Amino acid sequence: MNVKLLTYTPEPEKTVACAAKLCYAASDIDTLYDGLTEDKVSAFLDHLSAMGHESPIEHASFTFGIEGVSRSLLAQITRHRIASFSVQSQRYVREDSFDYVLPPEIEAIPEAKAEFIAAMEEDARHYERLAELLKEKHVQELMEAGEDERSARRKAEKQSIEDARFVLPNACTTKMIVTMNARSLMNFFALRCCNRAQWEIRELATQMLKLVREVAPHLFRNAGPRCLHGPCPEGGMSCGKATQVREKFANL
Repeated sequence: MNVKLLTYTPEPEKTVACAAKLCYAASDIDTLYDGLTEDKVSAFLDHLSAMGHESPIEHASFTFGIEGVSRSLLAQITRHRIASFSVQSQRYVREDSFDYVLPPEIEAIPEAKAEFIAAMEEDARHYERLAELLKEKHVQELMEAGEDERSARRKAEKQSIEDARFVLPNACTTKMIVTMNARSLMNFFALRCCNRAQWEIRELATQMLKLVREVAPHLFRNAGPRCLHGPCPEGGMSCGKATQVREKFANL
């Protein structure tokens, strides 16, 4: 997994404080940034947090580049609907000898690891064979319709991998660019940094939180799983490790 913070709202904490100041102070647009010292920015952010007033933090957004994650993770992260996603397409990018994510629990058992790798290699063979068979069919049809061979093969390539991809596994890796505003990120971290979250997206969320804390430490100071600041909301499904979780995120 490779996660990078590609870009973000300039001075994100000051931007949020500016929005909060407009809500609570008799300021006009031309003077909103006047007097917004670091201490006052922190005070505004604390005030918002204490009141539960979350809409001003939507004015700060963060864009991440993510690669080396599975299509299984893709299915989970896109459930966070207040976000923007650009994902490498399996319709346009051929997946010959595709990379894949090996779950740690499988990797820990030699026999299971061997079985998993064999399955990935078999999937790759099926994918390449299906793509080859489909391509030849489409080339013939396109040439019969009047396309020259070079053009026919170029068009047939896309048509073939569009259907061959159906045999690819959830473990197949993908790449994406994801943009979320700070409020959506808070929700994402609350759900996905939790020990109850699936291991891969939990690791992704933790890495993303670490990155945004570096550029907006006050804004994301309290971000993380919901047990950081109260009882675990999972009830009987709690991991029972709130103390360890709080220590982990305090030292993130």
